[in-house]
Amino acid sequence: MKKLIAIALTLLASQAFAGVVNPDCTPEKAAKSAAAKATVGIGGRCDVKQTVGDSARKAAGVEDKGPIEKKLDDGKPLGK
Repeated sequence: MKKLIAIALTLLASQAFAGVVNPDCTPEKAAKSAAAKATVGIGGRCDVKQTVGDSARKAAGVEDKGPIEKKLDDGKPLGK
């Protein structure tokens, strides 16, 4: 029971960063997310679709940057 509560609190705390950080899904993360969703009702952002996409990008050597990294790499100040 204590493990379930710890998992639930961890998932809830991680939801605060859900829109900011790309989860870089792996099969292990997808399995943990599915297990948490089945037991607690709340899962992480990694699912099969996201994991397949991330794995394909890694295999192809494509660097997946978020909006902040893209903005910093274009050489312009953030406000312009």
